[in-house]
Amino acid sequence: MTLTDQLAAYLTRTSGRPTTVEGLSRISGGASRETYRYDAVAGGERRGFILRRDPPGSLIETDRRLEFLAIRSFAGKGVAAPEAIVLEEAGAELERPFFIMGRVDGGMTGGVFGPDPYGAHAAAIGEQLFHILGRIAGEPVDGLPILEATPTPAPQDCWRRELDYWAGVIEADEEHPQPIVRAAIRRLRRHPPPPAGKIAVVHGDYRSGNFLHDGQGRIVAILDWEMAHLGDPLEDLGWAMNPLWSRPGDARISGTITREDALAIWRRASGLKVDPAALAWWSLFASVKGQAIWTSAAKAWREGGMTEPILAFSGWYTARRQDEILAQTLETVGEGL
Repeated sequence: MTLTDQLAAYLTRTSGRPTTVEGLSRISGGASRETYRYDAVAGGERRGFILRRDPPGSLIETDRRLEFLAIRSFAGKGVAAPEAIVLEEAGAELERPFFIMGRVDGGMTGGVFGPDPYGAHAAAIGEQLFHILGRIAGEPVDGLPILEATPTPAPQDCWRRELDYWAGVIEADEEHPQPIVRAAIRRLRRHPPPPAGKIAVVHGDYRSGNFLHDGQGRIVAILDWEMAHLGDPLEDLGWAMNPLWSRPGDARISGTITREDALAIWRRASGLKVDPAALAWWSLFASVKGQAIWTSAAKAWREGGMTEPILAFSGWYTARRQDEILAQTLETVGEGL
């Protein structure tokens, strides 16, 4: 039985009416889920959906329930989260765990490496990008569905939990010495940041390439919530502003707006302050986290278990560029961090 047949059988059973699946196609990319787009047709009605199914193996270990509940936590809250529809942790007819989201049609991603990915709409995209991130950071966590799937860290423990995890990934997956990222890890441990000013939902991969826009300056969906957790909201800010997402020599963040403008927009939207020492720590941490992901990508590609071309690119070019950013950051932060 094909995946189309399996999905149609599942939808027919759960909806109580005959349903056909049309146009099922794999969306390339992604390291932790198989992602498909499809139309469900029932009773003369057609609607577009996204299927996210666990693969046989995964580059990044993530919890599909946490991802689903993170998306659901921001329904109707002005952050362009997709509609989270159903989660099946046992797999049902599809044999592996999956969830289904509403599909946003007409959107496009902005290429991280394009010379001018947003053209005349760059400033509008940048303003929305950091306004939405501020909304996520400022949202009170009490009562959010995501609390069902992830622990709430103490403010003073956010940094250690994240650094321990990603340093552990490097330890487990590196296949050659990496002195630059090791130096960064030592620096981060010697100079921990101030405690988080607020415990917030951290998207975990908020950056250029992980949202859809309509080509006219409007962000229509924030994607890829699989690394969401509770923690210090400055973690997301440091990741979103990492120089890796910008072309070398372009002072704008991801080809949109300046760092100063981004911070001002984020502060207004979140109602939070930005401690410079804390942001410096999380900015250096972002490159450590990035290097951990690229290290895992390289290992997955070399071992042959995962064959997505993006893994080879990440383990080669992206890892080298991240090393350059780490070295530059270590040189400029000084002994204050």
